[in-house]
Amino acid sequence: MTQTFHIVGLTGSLRKASMNKTLLKNAALFLPENFTYTYADLGDLPLYNQDLEEDLPESVKQFAELCSSADGILISTPEYNGLITGVLKNALDWVSRKNIGAPLATKPVAIMGATTGPSGTVRAQTNLRQLLFALDMDSVNRPELKLSQAHMKFDDDGRLSDFATLQVLQQLVDKLVQKVEKSKV
Repeated sequence: MTQTFHIVGLTGSLRKASMNKTLLKNAALFLPENFTYTYADLGDLPLYNQDLEEDLPESVKQFAELCSSADGILISTPEYNGLITGVLKNALDWVSRKNIGAPLATKPVAIMGATTGPSGTVRAQTNLRQLLFALDMDSVNRPELKLSQAHMKFDDDGRLSDFATLQVLQQLVDKLVQKVEKSKV
């Protein structure tokens, strides 16, 4: 029997037409058949407040359970003012807490990002890598996918249409798959 694995996708964008959410959907298409994918909607998480840890809000419990069920994490981050978004930072702060079980610690993670600007989320990804280190996650280091001018690289149906980016995206997902499989041996 083939072992199955679960990947959870996160983005710091709450927009319905988020390019980063669309990039996650495109990445999920490269997952092998024995991998499932779940997108985690971060919009219902309250702002982190240590006072809430004794009686966790239901949305935090559900998010922590989803993270616990993941064998790997795939993050697509926008860049706001040179950093990751408050939405993504807030979510990662919640699941970093020991009393919640720190469900992301040691899990494989791959990151990428899309923006309409020319820098391709380079500063946000550097910021995110520092945070993932603090969370003790097992990051895919290469390739780096920093999609600039993303609004010109998706077709009307949300499919990534830039061949070079598709190649890098497949390589990134393949590396995440390898890390996940290796972590379960």
